[in-house]
Amino acid sequence: MKPENPLTIGIDIDGTVTEPSSIVPLMNESFGKQLRYEDCIDYNLATVYGISDEVFADWLDKHGERLYDVAPVHGAADRVLRQWYKRHKLVYISAREARHLEVTIKWFSRYQIPYHHMDLIGSHDKLAAARKWQVDLFLEDRLENALQLAEALSIPVFLFDTPYNQGTLPRLVQRVTSWEQVDALVDQLALEKANA
Repeated sequence: MKPENPLTIGIDIDGTVTEPSSIVPLMNESFGKQLRYEDCIDYNLATVYGISDEVFADWLDKHGERLYDVAPVHGAADRVLRQWYKRHKLVYISAREARHLEVTIKWFSRYQIPYHHMDLIGSHDKLAAARKWQVDLFLEDRLENALQLAEALSIPVFLFDTPYNQGTLPRLVQRVTSWEQVDALVDQLALEKANA
């Protein structure tokens, strides 16, 4: 049975569905650092680790597959997404490259996280993909993405609170601290849509 007023939910993967801190141990291991997740106050980890963007891009190129395979689930993401799948359309829009589709699908399967569409765009600019899928809202951890999506599409964006995305937020971007909180907010949006 199809829900009467489903939402099309755009969802980032890394730092949103996966635990935001999962990259830190791998970066520490590779670069001989002992940084904590709380030390990562800039989304650009090259800046945090004192390396060039090229060195970081090369590191991600070599270690991306391992990172995407070992990342733990972020809080109750798996449980909430399984519930949403029955009522809403789940579209994952990620900066991961298309070549990582297989490891991504295996990870989703391992944790029994459902999806309707998986769009690995290989870029942080998610605007075209969000437009293509006509998302009603977006879940994100990168501040710049959240601001761009909310402004350009006039949709609500739920920004998962992290050390690297602090700052003033406009009306349509709401900071959230758990998947349970997002679940309640999505229920509220679905109800508003039904009553509109």
